[in-house]
Amino acid sequence: MMNVLNVRKSYGYGPSRVEVLKGINLKIESGETLALVGKSGSGKSTLLSLMAGLDQVDSGEIWIHGKCVNQLTEKELTLFRAQNMGIVFQQFHLVSTLTALENVLLPLNLLKDPNAKAIANKLIDQVGLSHRSHHLPSELSGGESQRVAIARALSTRPGVLFADEPSGNLDEETGERVMDLLFKMVNETGTTLVLVTHDTDLAKKCSRVIHLEHGSLA
Repeated sequence: MMNVLNVRKSYGYGPSRVEVLKGINLKIESGETLALVGKSGSGKSTLLSLMAGLDQVDSGEIWIHGKCVNQLTEKELTLFRAQNMGIVFQQFHLVSTLTALENVLLPLNLLKDPNAKAIANKLIDQVGLSHRSHHLPSELSGGESQRVAIARALSTRPGVLFADEPSGNLDEETGERVMDLLFKMVNETGTTLVLVTHDTDLAKKCSRVIHLEHGSLA
């Protein structure tokens, strides 16, 4: 469902130029759970950003569901991402003026899903936050906020979920509970998962682990 073909990415110019990714080739099967691990600066978050269409490659191609995402226009990419991808960040990125339920509804409303309210309510219930559905993000704990973010990311039933250090801002116990929930929901829906993490125990929960070193696959 995803092919990364000879992808290169660098930042900066002249003597300060840093090559972050050095010709990455990677194939990800539908329904697979894949962990990207490596030291800080190895390029794992950059690779995830490129696959999610949040950044542009210098060269190479990224194919998802038969579409080369780095050849889409901004408008095409926005629609493709909304229909096919879910993204969970270390920072929760909830809209501060919207309630938990409204945050989950947001991508569904953008796609004009006629069943938006029912889907959002079901997901809020699945992440155990029915009693907090009308609370603002400022009224939620970190763990609750990340559960809302997971529900929002999965609301459009995406083919692939990208997660960048999703437990990084949570204490160990809360992070473990939230990640157990994420894996449970991904496995139940058959969603492909690409997870960036520095946590080796968390990586072992995935069906495959890829190590990056200095911008290359180890």
